[in-house]
Amino acid sequence: MDVILLDIMIYLVAAVIAVPFAARLGLGSVLGYIAAGIIIGPVMGIVGSETKDLQHFAEYGVVVMLFLIGLELEPRALWNMRHKLIGMGGLQITLTTAAFTGIGIWMGYEWQTALAGGMVLSLSSTAIVLQTLTEKGLVQTNGGRATFSVLLTQDIAVIPMLAVLPLLALAQGPGFAEDGSIQIPRPEEAGHHAISLVDGLPGWGVTLVTLGAVVAIILTGIYLTRPVFRYIHSAKLREMYTALALLIVVGIGLLMTMVGLSPALGTFLAGVVLANTEFRHELESDLEPFKGLLLGLFFITVGAGINFGLLFAKPLTIIGMALTVLLVKGTILYIIARLFRLRPRGRWLFTLGLAQAGEFGFVLVSFSTQTGALNNAQGQVFLLVVALTMLITPLLFIIFERKARGANAMAAPIVEDEIDDKGPVIIAGIGRFGQIVNRLVQSCGYKTVVIDHDIQTIQLMRKFGFKGFFGDPTRPDLLRAAGLNEARILVVALDDPASTTKLVAYARKHQPDLHIIARAHDRNHVYSLYAAGANDIVREMFDSSLRAGRYVLENLGMTEFEAAEAQKVFYHHDRYTVSELAKLWNPDVPSIENEPYIARARELEKELETNLLAQLESQAEAKKKAS
Repeated sequence: MDVILLDIMIYLVAAVIAVPFAARLGLGSVLGYIAAGIIIGPVMGIVGSETKDLQHFAEYGVVVMLFLIGLELEPRALWNMRHKLIGMGGLQITLTTAAFTGIGIWMGYEWQTALAGGMVLSLSSTAIVLQTLTEKGLVQTNGGRATFSVLLTQDIAVIPMLAVLPLLALAQGPGFAEDGSIQIPRPEEAGHHAISLVDGLPGWGVTLVTLGAVVAIILTGIYLTRPVFRYIHSAKLREMYTALALLIVVGIGLLMTMVGLSPALGTFLAGVVLANTEFRHELESDLEPFKGLLLGLFFITVGAGINFGLLFAKPLTIIGMALTVLLVKGTILYIIARLFRLRPRGRWLFTLGLAQAGEFGFVLVSFSTQTGALNNAQGQVFLLVVALTMLITPLLFIIFERKARGANAMAAPIVEDEIDDKGPVIIAGIGRFGQIVNRLVQSCGYKTVVIDHDIQTIQLMRKFGFKGFFGDPTRPDLLRAAGLNEARILVVALDDPASTTKLVAYARKHQPDLHIIARAHDRNHVYSLYAAGANDIVREMFDSSLRAGRYVLENLGMTEFEAAEAQKVFYHHDRYTVSELAKLWNPDVPSIENEPYIARARELEKELETNLLAQLESQAEAKKKAS
């Protein structure tokens, strides 16, 4: 027990020291965690044999992360990604596997060994890439979404790869260890000693059980989640929500493992199913700390597991292989990015972000050595190459950031996001006004699609966990992509009054049934928006000024009730005033020169004074009667 506590303390101390230091240098948390693992592992030798066992536990950080990503996606959004999943992801895996297989055969390896290596190197690091994209607010960019699509396809592709590797070993014949002894794979060595629901079943039985597990996850998410949450809620214990969130992730991960599927894939599917439920935000808040800690632990084990002895024994060979992986894979990714017409900034993010090998490569290498597709010496080399490429990845993101900053410094136009999401509420403009609207609506469980033309505001939103798209909200194609034809409500909260009026007029013309709520700069702008077809018009300073006026009345001697009633009378009369004056307003004549307008405004102001005085007198009489 004391040894376990000591190991835990060592990992935590390393993380607490290294990660803030790396973040302060602008290197990101991932590089900090890996550096911490290198220091306590190969450099100082404080940790050792337990690292591999700990890595299996820490891999649940990837599982939790994909569950949380699934919570951000609706099934419709996932369906809209199908072309990127099948096209981009499938093409990347196929071309990369073929390229590395060809290189392996050219170097003299058997084709079976070369193919096994090609599959290992075709995968990228879901953990490092998504963690870095999230930290830097790049997940919802054009390149970020393409990157995520490929990563998801790779996670799915691990399943058929695990099925193919034993066949490669059988085709190759018995493997040979580095000492020349024959290695014949045995069934009990070909996988983990875990409970399985598919062992011994015929092919059709495995298929039925696997499909049954997937259907069970979907039906559980749809029909059982709400009753269970209500049951947990009745306990009135906050920690039970956390326990339930962990139960969902661990239970689904175990079920997927028992049927031979990826735990990460299963939890991602569950997250998508639960994305539309009212428990989504609760699950996110409960699991977020576990995701961060487990991913951090995983990155530390990657650093601690790097075999520097082998690296120093063959430095040119190992480093050359790692750089070749990055170069070949990066070239293929860049070609795919151009084929699918990613914009320049997204193209480089896609290329540099996916050029490394990934954590599933560790799984495939281990499985390949157990089945004989790779011998132990080859497996050690592949493990080291995978780890080195993962270590280099945070540096590639730094190169991307500097390249992006350099492009901004040259005043290159920033390309707008491709909107691939729809919702019942569209919010155009996410400044101080739109932020409050968005937070209130989302907090009540409703989905919004946010568009703003300020890239810094959108990036800031993403850092705080809010989704938004960069683009000009007045562009018709962006509005259609955001679902204008299906939306129920449009909130126009732009700073520029002319753009606001233009957008309201366009939306009303093309969607007569849409309810439009617009932010007005002043009273004249209210009239413009009224004429353009807005349903509800909110002057940006009106409500806050009215509240300030109520505070003044309270401090002048009115009770809170009296001040609130005066505020209510003023509010309703002002709405009536605006509707009356809108009939007399003429955009071609300044208000100060519009005599009918001025005359009616004076009449309405006298009516307001009369109504307020009558209200005060009635309150005074009520007080006398009460006393």
